[in-house]
Order: sequence, then structure tokens, then C-alpha cells
Amino acid sequence: MILYGAPMPAPNPRRVRIFLAEKGIELPETPVNMMKREHKSPEHRARNSLGQIPTLELDDGTTISETVAICRYFEETNPEPPLFGTTPVEKAHVDMWIRRIEFIVMSPVGNYWRHAHPYTARLLTQFKDFGESNREAYENALKWLDRELEARPFVAGEAYTMADICALSTVDFATWIGLPVPDDLANVRGWHERVSARPSAQA
Repeated sequence: MILYGAPMPAPNPRRVRIFLAEKGIELPETPVNMMKREHKSPEHRARNSLGQIPTLELDDGTTISETVAICRYFEETNPEPPLFGTTPVEKAHVDMWIRRIEFIVMSPVGNYWRHAHPYTARLLTQFKDFGESNREAYENALKWLDRELEARPFVAGEAYTMADICALSTVDFATWIGLPVPDDLANVRGWHERVSARPSAQA
């Protein structure tokens, strides 16, 4: 199988690398040069019609895109250690928190990157006022997450899961584009230190 991705700071390919590292799965990433727009090439669009990465191509030619879907495939084929929960309630909570991280925390980061960052200004038409408004939206999302993390060590509960991987890749990418975690959010900062200390965070 072939995993198409891109190095740091691209957050979505990193999610899969972190997941594979937690599972102990060795699968070298085949780089797609985003700077050269290789992800939008006809060759890659044949694998992923949206022209996005990561994309996993199985030995029979089947392709899987979207980070959570790729990681679910590896969860099914390599169930230990479990990263999507073990009981029905745990699995539901992990799914719930993945969606919350993506919609509430990651959406304003993506909007800021798309509409306010100088790099994307070279490639796309921006609405800068809208882009800048997402700075406050992201900070509000982190304040909400900080309150949630007061009661537990990880995003979805007592165990490290895919929800933490989604959150870590988002927070680190946000910091890289100029949206740091506010100093007064002690719970988010404590969580970030815990998950960043895991060897998989270097993936």
C-alpha cells in the first residue's frame, strides 16, 4: 500500500503519521509536493477527486481519503492499541469529540489560514476581515476546550485517542500560522504538554 502525504506543517498528513506511530505501523509516506501543486495534478486527482492529501492506496488499487477514514481502516486492521475507544460509549465519545474538534476548533483555523495568512494570499482571493475574525473564534474555541479539559486528562476521556491526535495537529498548525494558545489556558497547555511528550508527536 502507498500513503500519499506531505511533511510538516501540513496538519492532516501528520494526523495519519501520528496514528501510525501510536500503532507501531511502519508505512513510509510518499510525498506529494504541495508547493508545486502536485496534489491538484490529474495523476493525484485520479486517486482523490478533491485533490487533497493524505490519501491511502491499497494493494488492490482501492483508495481511501480523509484522515479519520484512513485511521479507521488501520484501527480495524491493527486494533491494538485502541485509539477509537473500546466500549460503545467510548467509541461514541471519541466520534463526538473528533467532530467537535474539527468543526469548533479546526474550522476557524482553516478560515484564518485561507483568508488571512500571507502565504495563501499568493494563491487565492481572500476576505481578510472574515479571516481575521476567526482569530477570536479560535480563541473562544480554545476557552471552551480548556473548560472541558479541567475534568479529564485527554480530549475524549481518560485515554489518549484519535480525538487528541486531531486536536494536537490543529493546535500545532494554528501556532505555526500565528494563532498561539493563550497563556491563561492552563488546561489546554497542560494537555498539550502531555500529548506532545509522546514519541508519536514527532511524526
